[in-house]
Amino acid sequence: MEAQTVLRSPERAPLFSSAALRKLIVPLVVEQFLAMTIGMADTIMVTSVGEHAVSGVSLVDNISTLLINVFSALATGGAVVAAQYLGSRDEENACSAAKQLFYAIGALSVATMAVCLLFREPILRLVFGHLEDNVMEAAMTYFLLTAISYPLLAIYNAGAALFRAMGNSKVSMLASLLMNIVNIGLNAILIYGVGIGVAGAGFGTLFSRLAGAVLMTWLICQHGHRIHIDRLLHFEFRGQLVKKILRIGVPNGLENGMFQIGKLLVLGLVTPLGTSATAANAIANSVAGVVNVPGNAISLSLITVVGQCMGAGDAKQAVGYTKKLMAIVYLSMGTLSVLLFFFAAPVVGLFGLTAAAAAMAVEVLRWCAVFDLIFWPMSFSLPNALRASGDAKFTMIVSMCSMWLFRIGFSFLLVPQIGLLGVWVSMFIDWIVRAVVFFIRFLSGRWKTKKVI
Repeated sequence: MEAQTVLRSPERAPLFSSAALRKLIVPLVVEQFLAMTIGMADTIMVTSVGEHAVSGVSLVDNISTLLINVFSALATGGAVVAAQYLGSRDEENACSAAKQLFYAIGALSVATMAVCLLFREPILRLVFGHLEDNVMEAAMTYFLLTAISYPLLAIYNAGAALFRAMGNSKVSMLASLLMNIVNIGLNAILIYGVGIGVAGAGFGTLFSRLAGAVLMTWLICQHGHRIHIDRLLHFEFRGQLVKKILRIGVPNGLENGMFQIGKLLVLGLVTPLGTSATAANAIANSVAGVVNVPGNAISLSLITVVGQCMGAGDAKQAVGYTKKLMAIVYLSMGTLSVLLFFFAAPVVGLFGLTAAAAAMAVEVLRWCAVFDLIFWPMSFSLPNALRASGDAKFTMIVSMCSMWLFRIGFSFLLVPQIGLLGVWVSMFIDWIVRAVVFFIRFLSGRWKTKKVI
């Protein structure tokens, strides 16, 4: 019998070497830690003013986080489009997409700033209901200064997302370092030296974001980068590119926006529990966020890696890299979760809370450590692989339904029964549902059929 020859097409060379992945991920981890310290620095440094200041700053930070996530979602849409164009070796359209992203995110952030400046007090009362007078005064001051910084932060996010799409996360890391130096330095001068309290924290945040926006805009306009913006002030509108960006950015923005609105509604259940519960919740969220840093960093890297793989038409590599990066998330977050479980009390002790607030913070953090270890990565890192392929609508629907049905629904049931812990238990239920659904979606492979470019 004559032997049959089976012809196989040669496999594509790996798009990302291990060294390239390290070069992408390590700066992202550092950047995420630095990004967290900006918010934590404000919270820690205003503790000297009193619990009312901590509560006021934390309440505004929750509103700011809602808006920041919307900006980040739009930036992610631009990054996905740009990364896929790079994967297909179409650098001209990648650069054009970058310019359209800057215009879109600039317009959105300026409109958002205007609304927040005009309706500061109604927004705070709508979201949080009745607040103690000193807490409201602190929140109003901090909200004014941070709202002015929204366009600056949006521009920084757009530039950072585009550099990550190129696989160059070192730039955004160094920009974040600059922002931290400016923020902490001004906080120290204005809070401890000049003695203007919450306003000092607000000015520190404002000028740190100004520094980040100016640096990032200057860098993205340099022609030596694969993605760069030519003649930024020469307005050009390209509707098809904007549609591609919005096709990812809008579902992602709605998802993030509704997610944060849900958190604000739940926070409205916490504030009636008293200033101690509000402060404990704020500190617990800040500390728990440290455990999530590796997951957040690798989530961002998935946009770059999966985006370029799908742009190159190589779904097999997209799957392989996703599995590899998810393993790293579990290893790193698992280590931090174990440390948090055993060292929650001394860490909370650093914040100078009252005994009642500290006890509540330690309790919820130990619960959080267990669920972070098992469910968080599948709930929040894995969906970024789906988004990078263009499967943003599915992740939006799942996330919004899970948030409203489980996190919010169970919070209304559990908070009256077990207080602050009820908010966190409801959040864990939400994580479990997301993790199961996103894992099934990934295994099904349906995300591979989506088209962006």
